[in-house]
Formats: sequence, C-alpha cells, structure tokens
Amino acid sequence: MSDVWPISSVAPPLVGRATASQRWSDLVFLHWRVDAEQVAPLLPAGLRPDVFDGSSWVGLIPFVLDRATVFGSPPVPYFGNFVEVNVRLYAVDSRGRRGVVFVSLEASRLAAVLAARAMFALPYMWSRTKLEVAAGEYRYSSTRHFAAGAHSSIVARSTGIAVSADALADFLTARWALFTRVRGRTIRLRNHHEPWQLFRAELVALDDTLLASAGFPGLAGTRAPDSVLFSPGVTTWFGTRD
Repeated sequence: MSDVWPISSVAPPLVGRATASQRWSDLVFLHWRVDAEQVAPLLPAGLRPDVFDGSSWVGLIPFVLDRATVFGSPPVPYFGNFVEVNVRLYAVDSRGRRGVVFVSLEASRLAAVLAARAMFALPYMWSRTKLEVAAGEYRYSSTRHFAAGAHSSIVARSTGIAVSADALADFLTARWALFTRVRGRTIRLRNHHEPWQLFRAELVALDDTLLASAGFPGLAGTRAPDSVLFSPGVTTWFGTRD
C-alpha cells in the first residue's frame, strides 16, 4: 500500500492542454464525519477511504456552475449554466493519490446530465435545482425528476470570517482530481484552479434526503454538520486522466 500523497492548497499543474473549464460560484460545503466502514462499499474498485482525524467524511455541496467551455470554445449557453448539488466522498488509490468520488450530482440541464453520464459515468441526476439569494442567505433547492422523494433544501450564510492555515478545510476542499469507473476501469481525472478563498459559514436550515439516498441515513436533520464553509468560487480547468 503506497504512502498517501500530501494535501496541498495549491493545485499541481495539469499535464498537457486543458480539455474544458467551468466557473463554480457561491459554494456551500457541508461535511459530516462518518465511519470509513460506511464509505468503503461505495467506492469504485481499487480505492480506499481517505481519512482525517480518524474519520472519513461525506460532503453535501451546492453551487452554481456556469461559463462552461469545451476544448477552448466560448462559454456554452444554457446547457453550461445550472445549479448543482452533489454528495461526495474522499478516496485514495493504490498509488496514494487522493481524489473525490461522487455518489450523486443533481443538475437541471438534461443534456449535461446525459453527457456526463455517457462520457465519464458520473452519477448525474436530472433535477429541478435553483438558488435564491436574499438577506445574505444562500437558499439552494433540488428536487429529482421522477423521484420527488430525493430532494434537498439548504439555507446557509457566510460569516465573513476567512479561513486560513486550516488542515481540515484543506482536506475537504483542496481536491485536484476525481475518481470514476468507466468501462470496468477506475480512472482519475485531474482539475486545476486557484487556491480556494474560504469563509466560515452557518447552516440556517436543512431539509435533505440526498444523503440518506446516498447511503448515509441519520445525518440530515439529526446531526449538525461538523464543518460548514463558504466560497465565492473559482474557475476550474480539467485535464485528461493521469
């Protein structure tokens, strides 16, 4: 078993030309401690749970995705602009490389959902998603088409207190790759962006079934998140597998 690569708040450079880019804005990072034994069965073959302070972690993360480009194209109108809500885990491969594993991703653009599923086998779900910002609160909502029981309503606000030199925040957010299973192989796809600008945040309200649907009942509504962060966002570039 290889040593785990260290966490860095600065992304390593992509190898070769970026294949796509996206702007991620107004992100709310909600995270709960969970046992690694809960996480392990949900990971693609060849991966093990990544652990911080004796725990693995599950994230519920809403944000706005826009200004999407492909191979240097202009931003894609409409289909490249939507609210996303994802449930994600953290994993390590046999070489010690870290990355994100998505359990589900809610998005309102059917074409984007189908493309991500076809190209990268990412578990995107077609949902009615939206964001309303009022009185300093970010109010995200998502309801899955044809499965209204899978929904999330998240209300959070930034405290304006900046986060710096925080090992847990880096563990949860400084992730420069995702793992996915494509045609029977677990692959790692890289991304690159400037270091996160992070702020402490408060969870005002949460009504969520996505965590339970992902395999983590008993979190939303019964346990407060162990970490709540906000970021105004970054522009992200994607590379090929490494």
